[in-house]
Amino acid sequence: MPPRAALKGVFPIAPTTFDARGGLDLDSQRRCIDFLIDAGSNGICILANYSEQFALADDERETLMQAIVKHVAGRVPVIVTTTHFSSKICAERSRRAEAAGAAMVMVMPPYHGASIRAAEPAIFDFCRLLSDAIDIPIMIQDAPVSGTAVSAAFLARMAREIENVCYFKVEVAGAASKLREMIRLGGDAVLGPWDGEEAITLMADLDAGATGTMPSGAYPDALRPILDDFAAGRRDRAVAGYERWLPLINYENRQCGLLACKALMKEGGIIACEAARHPWPPLHPATRAGLIEIARRLDPLVLRWAR
Repeated sequence: MPPRAALKGVFPIAPTTFDARGGLDLDSQRRCIDFLIDAGSNGICILANYSEQFALADDERETLMQAIVKHVAGRVPVIVTTTHFSSKICAERSRRAEAAGAAMVMVMPPYHGASIRAAEPAIFDFCRLLSDAIDIPIMIQDAPVSGTAVSAAFLARMAREIENVCYFKVEVAGAASKLREMIRLGGDAVLGPWDGEEAITLMADLDAGATGTMPSGAYPDALRPILDDFAAGRRDRAVAGYERWLPLINYENRQCGLLACKALMKEGGIIACEAARHPWPPLHPATRAGLIEIARRLDPLVLRWAR
């Protein structure tokens, strides 16, 4: 197999847009995708946790994947999240994603609920079976929500020994140290060491060797210049850009979570409804007002793209 060109840069997670009754709103979804591309995203991730994948039926996942990949129409690469506890179902989802045109799939170590976990040998076999089922790269999402602690050494081993496992989204405490150690142990097999968690640790992670970030879809126009400057050796400019946007990054990460992106898109007229699916609660009005206040000072594209 010829060497792969590494995917780098800003790959925001597209929110799943619903109408006021909780049904899929595909018109808003397409506007959301167009905004993400116009805002400078290097690619887009869909059906992730910040897409509320946990609130979607299987047929809705398929509808969204087909509609989004078709609408993107090759303008940017699309990463499809295919996480499932079952290796069989995860492989089937991933084959469908590849057939639809996905550039990569993202998975978490298999888990269910608060107590059902797989140990490292089973995780290794899970990822090997998934790799054997597809011909596109696999990103391992290393995040607290799975409740599964995996070491940098184990991630590096999977990169060296499983053909398609070559991207890693690290969003745990001490992410920069883990990225640095994984890169040291994995070498060139770690094609894509990435940052996550709304870019709250972005500068430390870039300094550690991260080459991509997967934030929410709220303001890729703010994050793209930071990564471009860092990649071009203009670290001081990257730091200055990050410091400028950090109040909004922090507010999203610590106060709003996955609803921040939808609130900003609704405020800017991109989507028709900002609600998550029940029973996820709406933002408190004061929390939402604080988000919009900080954002307006920074003038992100999300608030004016659809105007």
